[in-house]
Amino acid sequence: YLLELTLRQDVRPGLPMVRRMKEAIQKEEKQKEANEKNRQKSIKEEEKERRDLVLQSALGNENKGFALLQKMGYKSGQALGKSGEGIVEPIPLNIKTGLSGLGHDEFKKRKAEEKLENYRQKLHMKKQANEQAADQFRIRFKNKQEERKMEGDLRKSQRACQQLDMQKDIDVPKETWYWLEPEEEDKKDEEDKEDECTSTDLSVSEKLHILTTYLREEHFYCIWCGTTYEDSEDLSSNCPGNSAADHE
Repeated sequence: YLLELTLRQDVRPGLPMVRRMKEAIQKEEKQKEANEKNRQKSIKEEEKERRDLVLQSALGNENKGFALLQKMGYKSGQALGKSGEGIVEPIPLNIKTGLSGLGHDEFKKRKAEEKLENYRQKLHMKKQANEQAADQFRIRFKNKQEERKMEGDLRKSQRACQQLDMQKDIDVPKETWYWLEPEEEDKKDEEDKEDECTSTDLSVSEKLHILTTYLREEHFYCIWCGTTYEDSEDLSSNCPGNSAADHE
């Protein structure tokens, strides 16, 4: 008998340990369930259970308010009002369980809305500041490009003025800056060129305007057309205008 009983037992390694672990877990779960059943409910839990039970049950004839409604012709499930446009279900009961005072929830809600609105305003202001910075950068970049273009037109005008004046045997320019300095043609540093162009009180645009006017009146020459006209009448009738914008 003992030999037969031994042979019937599962002798695979590890199985007795697994079985004992399962039994311990089941025993622990049963103990938790027993403790939960034996645990005495608190007063709040008992009140909540009673309240939920009452709220889930419909009003009966023992309720005085419901009895008065029935006397006035009301039927269960019918909407209130003479024409039945009122509510069907009673107004839900909102029970306050916290310790905060009345209106505290509304105060917290208002504070949260104000905080959200302030955050949105900050984002809007930051977006506006970024857009203004981008606009200012574009304006500065455009102005820099226009300034460089005017400097190039001024140098071209100075070079043309020198050539045309020398063709008329004019050895000295009307103004010193009407001609390019000999060493200026070989310079490639923009900062040096800017310093030389602004050596007088006149700006680059003012110099360009004065010099192009001199070329048109004295030599009938337009730097943007690159053409020397026969006379002032030929210049005024065939040249589009007095500036690069007019030619564009």
